[in-house]
Amino acid sequence: QVPLVESGGGSVQAGGSLRLSCQYSGVAHKYSQLAWFRQAPGKEREGVAALWRTVGGARVSDSVKGRFSISHDRASNTVLLQMNSLRPEDTAMYYCAAGYAGDWYLPSTFALWGQGTQVTVFS
Repeated sequence: QVPLVESGGGSVQAGGSLRLSCQYSGVAHKYSQLAWFRQAPGKEREGVAALWRTVGGARVSDSVKGRFSISHDRASNTVLLQMNSLRPEDTAMYYCAAGYAGDWYLPSTFALWGQGTQVTVFS
């Protein structure tokens, strides 16, 4: 059983919306922090948003603030990333990650990673 499985990526015109899902299972349940990262070709992996399952709270990066939001569906063990007003610069592979408490925007905080889902925004 794969502990983190992303879905929902695709191609969309600038200004459009997508919703990414990350279903977590098994060993992923022991981690309190769940996050979305993205990585564009030739660029470093960037933290997009994170939430804390047990204590609550969420963060989004300045680059997506006001456009993206992260939420948690406890019933289905799913973390959602709602992406609105998409821009071509949002084009990247998006990854779900799970980890213990730490700097949410650093990839090194996270021990588990999904395989990613591609988001392409065309103008």
